[in-house]
Amino acid sequence: MPQPLLKINEIFYSIQGEGRHTGMPAVFVRLSGCSMGCPWCDTKYAQAAFTEMSPTQIVAQVQKYPCKNIIITGGEPTEQDLLPLLQTLKQNGYQIHLETNGYKDTDVSLFDFITVSPKRYVSPQMLQKADVIKLVVGQETDLDDLQNYFAYHNQKTQIYLQPESNKQENIDLCVKIIKQNPFLRLSLQTHKMANIR
Repeated sequence: MPQPLLKINEIFYSIQGEGRHTGMPAVFVRLSGCSMGCPWCDTKYAQAAFTEMSPTQIVAQVQKYPCKNIIITGGEPTEQDLLPLLQTLKQNGYQIHLETNGYKDTDVSLFDFITVSPKRYVSPQMLQKADVIKLVVGQETDLDDLQNYFAYHNQKTQIYLQPESNKQENIDLCVKIIKQNPFLRLSLQTHKMANIR
């Protein structure tokens, strides 16, 4: 039976630049496409450009790198059928992280770590499954709406504020909010600051 093809924007080996695993080497598998179309998206290039690849082809590509950490990102990866890819990666001993906007309730049993970065709509079930909830904060952010996510903080789930575009005014706003809510954490996009791909 032929494997389903996934729309892959890019596969590359780099360093995780944000969140709890900042500094961790990882192979990034970026899937193409996202139905949200957020105006502030920093991966607009992943919306249309893709190469169709089977799970076997993807694993053959990631095996070129000396790393067992995989980050599945997008676009929005949960809009495609990931199960055959996840099964193949697990059979080859990979630790798999998911980065998702969380609008679609997804079976996360094969993932080792889940980051949900909510956009216009997010599934409450996915917020409960998240290891990290990453909230992008800018000058237009509705701070009252932002606080609605704080209730999901618990021993499993950590909440990070990420300043939009690393702008100083947004960093200052995040720091102010975190100092008022000390269970929160700051996530800077260190890969952009260090000019790391």
